[in-house]
Amino acid sequence: MELRHLRYFAALAETLNFTRAAEKCHVTQSTLSHQIKQLEDGVGTRLFDRVGKRVVITEVGDALLSRILPALQQIDSAMGALHEAPESLQGQVRIGATHSFNTRLVPQCIASFLDRYPALKVMVEELSQERIVERLKSGDLDLGIAYRPLEGHDLWFEPLYNEELVLVVANRHPLATRKRVRMVELHNLRMTLLPPVFSTRQLLDEYFRSVGAEPQVVVELNAITPMIELIRQTELAGIVGETAIADTDGLSVVPLENPTPIRTPGLLWLRGGIGASGSREFAKVVRRILERQETRSD
Repeated sequence: MELRHLRYFAALAETLNFTRAAEKCHVTQSTLSHQIKQLEDGVGTRLFDRVGKRVVITEVGDALLSRILPALQQIDSAMGALHEAPESLQGQVRIGATHSFNTRLVPQCIASFLDRYPALKVMVEELSQERIVERLKSGDLDLGIAYRPLEGHDLWFEPLYNEELVLVVANRHPLATRKRVRMVELHNLRMTLLPPVFSTRQLLDEYFRSVGAEPQVVVELNAITPMIELIRQTELAGIVGETAIADTDGLSVVPLENPTPIRTPGLLWLRGGIGASGSREFAKVVRRILERQETRSD
């Protein structure tokens, strides 16, 4: 397996079209097809399925893509560094982040980033998942830090890790002392959740349907902070990512199971890669800090 195989694979995964992928890589379609076949032979399984005229990435291909994208980004960044000293970078980096990441991760990344790139201005907006996607597509953001979007967003998504969603209740709630709660037990439970326009709510609704549970959603809030405070003061339960809870005073956090709701945080940018050097460098900082946190947790 050589670097060119991975670049051809990434191009085809991006376009899902052999002709466009070949044009992107500046090779003939037959060359691209041959190189993809070599890669599939090397890994011992199909990475793409051909359904009529459509090209569909397989589950194995999607798993491989999530692993090689960071590597290709790092290689491109390293090559760019040969032509541009990082400390000389100027301008601004425009970042959109959801609340979960804006609470802890983003401030950590900014602090580390500014130590090395003091001439760069960082602009961060806390936005919903949907607004991040919209503003990336309109060119108003350079980089997004959010969860895996639903289909049809036409953006690159680089997964960083998997995060479990947890049940949050006040300490006096009947479920507060439980070690774990099954999703089906949330049937008819009085809850506060994000509105249905949020991708996290849509994900939760799918989990509810899968077990036949219909909670009583009596309050919908479009922000996590007031939702947590409402839970603290009432008998309502909520479901959020554990990283979104800055203060657990008066609260109980209970893991969910059967099934455990999971969402995938990651980096979002326009197809074709992160364009601005500052954005590439910020993405590297995010990866590095998360790697350190994972190492410490091990």
